[in-house]
Amino acid sequence: MKINKLKINAFGKIKNKEINLNDKINIIYGENESGKSTILKFIINSFYGTSKNKKGKETSDYDQYKPWDTDEFSGKLEYKLDNGEMFEIYREFGKKNPIIFNKDFEDISKKFNIDKNKGNQFFYEQTKIDEDLFLATSAILQEEIRLDKNTQNILIQKMTNIVGTGSDNISYKRAIERLNKKQLEEVGTERSKEKPINILEQKIKKLQDEKQELIQYENLKYKIELEKEQILKEISSNKIKYEIIKQIKNIIMKEKIQKEKIEINEKIKDENIQKINKIKNEIIEIQNQENKKIKNYNQEINKQKNKLKKISNIIFIFLILLNILWYIVLNKNIENKIIKYSFIIIIPIFMILSYFYKKIISNKLSKNIQNKNLEKNNIINNLNNEIEILQKNIEEIEKQIKINKKEINDKINEEKEKIKNNYFEIMNNYEFNNLFNINIEIEEEKIKEKINDEEIQLYKLDIESSNIEEKYNKLVNIDETLYKLEEEYKEITKLNSSINMVRQIIIEAYEEMQRTISPKLTEQLSNTISEITNGKYKKVKFNDEQGMIVEIENGNYISAERLSSGTIDQLYLSLRLAMIDNMLVENIPIIIDEAFSHFDDIRLKNILKFLNGNFKNQQIIIFTCNDREKDTLNDLNIEYNLITL
Repeated sequence: MKINKLKINAFGKIKNKEINLNDKINIIYGENESGKSTILKFIINSFYGTSKNKKGKETSDYDQYKPWDTDEFSGKLEYKLDNGEMFEIYREFGKKNPIIFNKDFEDISKKFNIDKNKGNQFFYEQTKIDEDLFLATSAILQEEIRLDKNTQNILIQKMTNIVGTGSDNISYKRAIERLNKKQLEEVGTERSKEKPINILEQKIKKLQDEKQELIQYENLKYKIELEKEQILKEISSNKIKYEIIKQIKNIIMKEKIQKEKIEINEKIKDENIQKINKIKNEIIEIQNQENKKIKNYNQEINKQKNKLKKISNIIFIFLILLNILWYIVLNKNIENKIIKYSFIIIIPIFMILSYFYKKIISNKLSKNIQNKNLEKNNIINNLNNEIEILQKNIEEIEKQIKINKKEINDKINEEKEKIKNNYFEIMNNYEFNNLFNINIEIEEEKIKEKINDEEIQLYKLDIESSNIEEKYNKLVNIDETLYKLEEEYKEITKLNSSINMVRQIIIEAYEEMQRTISPKLTEQLSNTISEITNGKYKKVKFNDEQGMIVEIENGNYISAERLSSGTIDQLYLSLRLAMIDNMLVENIPIIIDEAFSHFDDIRLKNILKFLNGNFKNQQIIIFTCNDREKDTLNDLNIEYNLITL
């Protein structure tokens, strides 16, 4: 991979700066405080973002490099991967994610995964190099190589860490020691007493013993709850039965009322029939009496007529005799013709009067008979009307009886069927039909008493339950506490398992490193240190007891700690270069920031010659504040690109 161009809009104190780099050696020259380290940070932060986390430093990269005199905080970096693909990163350092452009200037940012903490992972996905590995290999910073005698042991430890674990910040022994310490302090062991896991075990044991004493109350409460549940079911069932009985009782009452109505109507009907028969008899009686009266009356009339006839005949005879006598005796002596013949006309007058008298009497008698007949007919008509009314009443009653019978057969049966359908799950047909054949009042009272008894029983169970509630609540609290403690115990055992697993992983990784990578690194390191020291130091080895040891000219091995600080610097730089050569897939640039300030001229010449000869496929960027690197490269006739700040 090669970095082609940097365009710094504003980063730290650098503004509007463009830097073009070549594929080989680049010297970025500038006085102290001219911005060399800032440019290096710009490169790193372009790839991995600017963190607001201090990471153990006094200030974070974000706070340190954000310009204070402008809102602009951005830049662009152009680079090419080993496969020839070209990319540009435009990053606003106040934002977590950059914009990635391909060679056609298309935004391809969304093609890469986004980590919620670290942002877009484009560079890791392209090179498989994260920031830690980048800083541990490619970026050789000033503060990591410039060590004096008092701190050279730190550098030795870093090299020991690299050879043992592959990372200069990870010590196998220290990692194991820290894991053991963490396990002892945060977990504990079987032999410890006042450690977290031991304290938890004691608390759990104590609570479990206390729980065992109270468990009977849980069982008792559980038993009471079961009994209450059963009684509640029975109460519910009996209340439903009670409701069914009430509804059936209501149906029976309705049926009874309808039957009573039928009986009343039947009785009224019978009474009306009796009345009709009585009236009919009464009519017959009236007719008989009237006929008898008429007969008697006609007989009386006939008697009167006969009597009148006799009287009339007697009078008529008397008048005739009187008239004869009058005519014989008196007629001779009476001169007056009117008087003389007056007796003659008396008879016809009498006869006429007698006729009219008879007629009047006959009419009167006939009228009396008619009045009697009319009176009789009125009475009979009234009685017949009464019969007709009664007959209509009987018909209405019969209709009502039919209606009542229909209600019994239809509506009441419909209500019965409705109840049966509503409660078919509670009561079968036999039980349901049986309720219509027993004394419903007694059955209702029995169910009511049963419900009362069950409610009393339920009340007693509630009292009993409340009496053990306090102890049960204590048991519940114990369970809750136990649950929390057991969860803590799970977490601490999980932590313990994790520590054991991490320890095992570290051991296995360490052993794998010792078998595979460490021999390659030490061999590469040996070749490198031999070349840059002109064969003074030929072999570098590593063992668990002494750490890093170096073979000197007489063949003896001495601890690296006994070497000069300059030699240790060379060892450390050689080891970093060996890691770049062996551990990285992508040929990322080697960036060296003031790493040669303590090298003498011979060492500087050897290392620059070594870099130019052994890393031909890699871009080299050297930040420096003096002319030694330029002069040495010129003496060696090695081409380089000079950028002056």
